[in-house]
Amino acid sequence: MRRGRPGLVGVAARTAVVAGTATAASGRVARRQQNKYAAEDQQAAAAAPAPAAAAEPEYMAELEQLAQLRDQGIVSPEEFEAKKKQILGL
Repeated sequence: MRRGRPGLVGVAARTAVVAGTATAASGRVARRQQNKYAAEDQQAAAAAPAPAAAAEPEYMAELEQLAQLRDQGIVSPEEFEAKKKQILGL
């Protein structure tokens, strides 16, 4: 038997062990990063203010009240249109 250099089977086995270890380590790093980014996304979503849907009822209520005032003759149609544009930011 030769003892100097490993044979083809020995080299293949060593390569497989090294590749398997590298794959496992890189998989751990990827999972850790994924969990970290997912946690950061959850924190950002929790800290973010509610979307514009929360503001919608406020201006809708204002427009409804303004329309009632117009229908009652308290506000002219021109005043209604001007105020509506102001509320909607147009």
